[in-house]
Parts: sequence; structure tokens; C-alpha cells
Amino acid sequence: MSETSLRSLAAFGSGLLFSVGLGVAGMTRPSKVIGFLDLFGRWDASLALVMGSAVVVGLVSFPLVLRRASPLLAPRYLLPAARGIDARLLAGAALFGAGWGLAGVCPGPALAALATGAPAFLVFGLGMAGGTVAANRLAHRPRSAPNPRSEETAETAETAATPFEAPRAETTCG
Repeated sequence: MSETSLRSLAAFGSGLLFSVGLGVAGMTRPSKVIGFLDLFGRWDASLALVMGSAVVVGLVSFPLVLRRASPLLAPRYLLPAARGIDARLLAGAALFGAGWGLAGVCPGPALAALATGAPAFLVFGLGMAGGTVAANRLAHRPRSAPNPRSEETAETAETAATPFEAPRAETTCG
């Protein structure tokens, strides 16, 4: 089996395991999210337990995985270079949280719930896809020429990140 096929199979298996886990935990039901956000009514702590379990697994496994010189199916680790909290991170977190609270479902469980064929999840999936396309178009729109009176030069205008663009630099481990 080729390396590309192994990567695809590993990605599919990981996604399937994640989807099944979300489904078994009931996280594909918007009522779980609404119950979690209802702090002064009938609060449902099950979402906090699922998130807490994921954090514990990540805290334990991430350092163990990074002891390897490289991942099993890639030549090197691709880790985000950005380490600080900035306006882009805060804006993205706010948009994510607002969408999560308004829709009552997180994108991961929503994608898993697409398998049910329920119209609400299909509409959510289409909206999420539309938002992704719009964000990518905004991120890659042509830039206007910099104002010659400002301190910004043509070089900094070309290399400046847009609000929706991933960091250009990558950190390698190992």
C-alpha cells in the first residue's frame, strides 16, 4: 500500500473514530449543547465531561507522540508557529462561540450528524461550507496599493496576514 493510501486510510479512520465517539456521547444532538449553555436552568454537564476527557487525553498523549523524531506517516511534524493570543485568535474564537451557541451544535458533531440526513444538519453543513468559501475568498482577495504616506511598504503589505489566513511559518519538531 502506498504512503498516500496509508495517510488517507489513517485520516479516514481517525475521523470515523471521532464521529462515532461524538455520536456515542450524544454530542451530535443540539439539546446537549443547549443544556450545557443553560447555566441557570437544567444544566447538563455531559459536554464538559466530554471536553475534559479530550483535554486529559491530549495532555497525556501529545508529549508522548512528540518524543518521536517524526510522525508515522509524514517526514516531520507541522505545528503552528504562533504561540501568543492576538486579535485574529480572539475574533475567531468569538465567531466560533457565537455560531456554536446560536446553532446549538459544534462543527465536528454537525459533520458527524450529516450522516443522519436530517435537514437541519444539511442546512448547517451548507452554511458552514459557504462560510469557509467566503473566508477563503476574503483571505485571498487582491490587496490595494499601500498609502505612500504611511509607514507600510509594498513588502509589508504583501506579507501581512489577513484575518482568515493561517500563519505562513511552520515549526518543526524533531
